[in-house]
Amino acid sequence: MQAKQWDVQLFISEDDNDDVTTATAVLLTSDGRRYESVAYARRNPSDRPVPEIGDELAAGRALSDLAAKLIEAGAEDVAHMAGSVPRAR
Repeated sequence: MQAKQWDVQLFISEDDNDDVTTATAVLLTSDGRRYESVAYARRNPSDRPVPEIGDELAAGRALSDLAAKLIEAGAEDVAHMAGSVPRAR
């Protein structure tokens, strides 16, 4: 059995006021497929800035969206293999 490793890059940035955190998750598979998800976390103006919370929320949302994209791609591949749906990629 061949072992595989996929590495996800996660890029996190905050705006100048620490009001919005942006996270981008990128996965490049060994067969050349690229998956990318972008997500945000917005601080309530009445809350004090705690950048770690925005990082966690934005990163979690980006990874969750990336997971959904991978599940969708797998389902499309299964349908394609069954001959019921043409491959979209």
